[in-house]
Amino acid sequence: MKLAKCVLFAAFGLGSTLVVSLASADETKEIRIATEGTYPPFSYLDKGKLTGFDVDIANAMCERMKVKCDIVSQEWDGMIPGLIAGKYDAIVASMNITEERKKKIDFSNKYYATPARFITVKDAGIADITAADLAGKSIGVQVSTTQSNYLEENYKQSEIKQYKTVDDAAMDLANGRIDAVFSDAALLYVWMKTKDGACCAFVGGDVINEKYFGVGKGVGVRQGDTALREQFSKAIAELRADGTYEKINLKYFPFSIY
Repeated sequence: MKLAKCVLFAAFGLGSTLVVSLASADETKEIRIATEGTYPPFSYLDKGKLTGFDVDIANAMCERMKVKCDIVSQEWDGMIPGLIAGKYDAIVASMNITEERKKKIDFSNKYYATPARFITVKDAGIADITAADLAGKSIGVQVSTTQSNYLEENYKQSEIKQYKTVDDAAMDLANGRIDAVFSDAALLYVWMKTKDGACCAFVGGDVINEKYFGVGKGVGVRQGDTALREQFSKAIAELRADGTYEKINLKYFPFSIY
């Protein structure tokens, strides 16, 4: 006789609210998903409500999976520890699928892939982005990211300034406090379309390096949660096939980010 699968109960700092999470993806009635909430246009607060590309994609995947999803905000540097600790069941937060991260958590297939790039103010006089070109320059980057790791290992002659968010780094660039910012190209593209970002422009080309940036952004789940991982991958494929993905993509970007 097969033993019934255990039901795990966890309460996560929401007063008396109890979140119920079942052991199998096929049986899951509610999935708690973490996103950052400070990473526009991928995830941000609009009138106190989480929104953005990641949030829309997460909701669309949940609809395909026929499950109820509770999307919560989590600071970036605590994202993976929170998943491992069981604070939530999945991460949909523009997280690069890398070999280093796969030592700790599992990933779905990618749901988008964009390169990293540098931006500077338009009259900075920086012609290229080699380590020699940026030697002695200050470069802003979000802490605990693949971009941060890349800079720390490859731009040792530059001053690497770590920021809690990319927006914080970008505003320091706009105000002349640093020389460049390094981040996701799609994110920087959208920021440069704002009033504050009009000061700045891309410099150099796409930075693509699988060692640091992996093969794209995926949904993170706990290691061994194979059924849930496969459910997310199946949902991504369905969204791509029926045109839903393209509609969400074009809501935020005038070009494909897949």
